[in-house]
Order: sequence, then C-alpha cells, then structure tokens
Amino acid sequence: MRVTQGTFSYLPDFTDEEIARQIAYALDRDWPCSVEFTDDPHPRNSYWEMWGLPMFDLKDPAGVLLEVNECRKAYPNHYIRLNAYDARYGRQTTALSFIVQRPAEEPGFRLDRTETSDRRTQYTTHPYALDRPQGDRYPTS
Repeated sequence: MRVTQGTFSYLPDFTDEEIARQIAYALDRDWPCSVEFTDDPHPRNSYWEMWGLPMFDLKDPAGVLLEVNECRKAYPNHYIRLNAYDARYGRQTTALSFIVQRPAEEPGFRLDRTETSDRRTQYTTHPYALDRPQGDRYPTS
C-alpha cells in the first residue's frame, strides 16, 4: 500500500531533477525548506523527526537537495519529506510538503472496528509497520 501524504502523493516518485525544480519553485517564493524523516507515517503523525534546522538562508536548490541526500544516506529505509514554509501570514504556514523517499516495501494499515454502546461503531487505523520494533520496521533491501 502506497502512503499518500502531502502534495504530489498520487504521482510517481520524483527524480532528483524534479525535486530540485520543486525546491527552486519554493526558494523563488522565499519559502524556507526543511527535511524530515520517520518510520511511522501514520496519518495522525504530523510531527516527523527534523533533519537539521530549517534552511532559512539558502537560495540554491542544490544546497537543499544535498541535505535531502544526506538524510537518505543516514536513513535509507525511512520516509523522508521535504517541507517549504510561507511566512506571509505572520506565522509559519506549510506551503508545500511532499515525500521524497519511501521504503521499498510499504506494509500499509489495518482498520480496527470496535462496537460501542447504542450500536455505535468506532474505527481506528493500525499501521502494520508498528508490529515491528522501532528501527526495524522496514526491511533493508
């Protein structure tokens, strides 16, 4: 099952050249970029681990792509996301966010149903990846 989060999530994975074009688009609008990673892409897990600090002063897409590639080397079996922030509204607003790397195998989610009082039904999602310990959730290729 392919995790679909952020912009472009229903498109095929971007090449580095296409990622660089999106970075250039963000930097042309003065949107600083940041890189994040996780091994738990649950839809409610919106706070991923940050790779370094947001890159406020970079103007060259190659610098951001370098950080993406360094994160890929350090975490080859994790999800990696690139974010761009727009501060025009006086607060940090995510203007662009998309996954730039995903594990080779994405196990997906299970929907758990619970019957409650008054014939009500509650649903929760359970990621199959969480059945393995942290750091071992995605097998190495």
